[in-house]
Amino acid sequence: MVGRTVLSRAGDSRLDDWSPQLLKSRLYGQLLVDIIVGRLAPGERLDERVLARRYGGGLAGIREALARLALEGLVIRRARVGTMVASLDLMEAREAFAARALVEIECAGLASRFATEADIAAIRATLAGAEKAIAKNDVRALAAMDEAFHVAVAEASHNRVLAKMVMTLHHQTARFWLSAMREPSLEESRRALAEHRALADAIAGRDGTRAREAMRQSLGDFPADLRRAWDTP
Repeated sequence: MVGRTVLSRAGDSRLDDWSPQLLKSRLYGQLLVDIIVGRLAPGERLDERVLARRYGGGLAGIREALARLALEGLVIRRARVGTMVASLDLMEAREAFAARALVEIECAGLASRFATEADIAAIRATLAGAEKAIAKNDVRALAAMDEAFHVAVAEASHNRVLAKMVMTLHHQTARFWLSAMREPSLEESRRALAEHRALADAIAGRDGTRAREAMRQSLGDFPADLRRAWDTP
């Protein structure tokens, strides 16, 4: 399943020192989303001045945002060459997905134990407007909701290290899906929303077993999904 929700959470001060109110956080979020959905394409050269005009920020903010994206492996910065969007790598995507499965299933179990009422409300809030986005086939908004949802669940685990890992791993796998795969069908998007809601309900119900299984269902089977997507005309 990117709007202001994901931009805010992507720079959440609970995860690092990037306050969501800062310009660099907004610029980071906007660049991140456009890389994930493929508007900034793999291999594309990034001109800092052009980016500053496009996103309405100064050069300093753009450079800080690009530095953070470079740390996440989403852009490559080379002296005398410049900055470009990192290429897509199937093997890295497979490995990132496998890591997500380990980390996020554990996060779901922890969230069922430690989530506060505010955490649960934050998880549910990420899905607000999902049905409208599905009806409009707004891939950018759906990507934002999925990003924000998984980060919110990770934060609800109250394990900062795991939450940071989830954010980085999610960026890598979401980018691969949205850049290299076909767009999800209406039915697939609705099923994904139902799976997200089931996970939120399991966490709210303090059911660790159900939360872990719901997360497993939400993540899906990367190799099988990959084969099915590539086999679809």
